Amino acid sequence: QVQLVESGGGLVQPGGSLRLSCAASGSIFSINTMAWYRQAPGKERERVASITSGGTTIYADSVKGRFTISTDNAKNTVYLQMDSLTPEDTAVYYCNADITILRYRSTMFEYWGQGTQITVSS
Repeated sequence: QVQLVESGGGLVQPGGSLRLSCAASGSIFSINTMAWYRQAPGKERERVASITSGGTTIYADSVKGRFTISTDNAKNTVYLQMDSLTPEDTAVYYCNADITILRYRSTMFEYWGQGTQITVSS
């Protein structure tokens, strides 16, 4: 009923930048919070940044000042601008959203994207 499709991953050199996009589609009534998570090999998945429908943002300490999360509400899309990337940012990045669907407007469901690989290496 709802899909999150990510794009923008790839290989980048240390100090470089990348921009991830995640578009939500399907039977969407409303979107509450959208977020980006990442999971590096051998590590637990961690939340990188989140943004509410009202525009409130939260960042992990490790990315503050380097990453920026934003949304285009008309397109149901969330972005993650990543600057000053380091090898420690290498991970699979996942889009996440809390969405109310048309059929069940009193219930919020959590959805995940398929993940996109970011590799920071020279």
